Amino acid sequence: MNKNADAAAKIKDISGTNPLKCMKCGKCSATCPSFNEMDIKPHQFVSYVVNENIEELVHSKSLWKCLSCFACVERCPRDVKPGKIIDAARQLVIRQREGDYLSPDEIPDLLDKDLPQQLLVSAFRRYRR
Repeated sequence: MNKNADAAAKIKDISGTNPLKCMKCGKCSATCPSFNEMDIKPHQFVSYVVNENIEELVHSKSLWKCLSCFACVERCPRDVKPGKIIDAARQLVIRQREGDYLSPDEIPDLLDKDLPQQLLVSAFRRYRR
């Protein structure tokens, strides 16, 4: 197995989803409140994992623009759970950093005045460990 195949398998394992069930209807992306901010849309995340295009996926700004609201999970007619795939890709990146999390000094440069507070609270809960 190559590096991308290993990463794709790890994303599937962490998320507990089956991306092969996706029929690319786009309902998840249509529901996403961050759609306009994303370079890779929720339904495309699923395709990237299926095609093992993990390197581009983990370097996309969409990985961090997702609000983790899971509207896409609720909307998916095939129970693919694209939000969980996005979250699993985030976890993969964090695990590769080996605990080298953001320092408090780095955070102000990443904040945007239009950033929803929900994103900050969600990120704090998920990544504080």
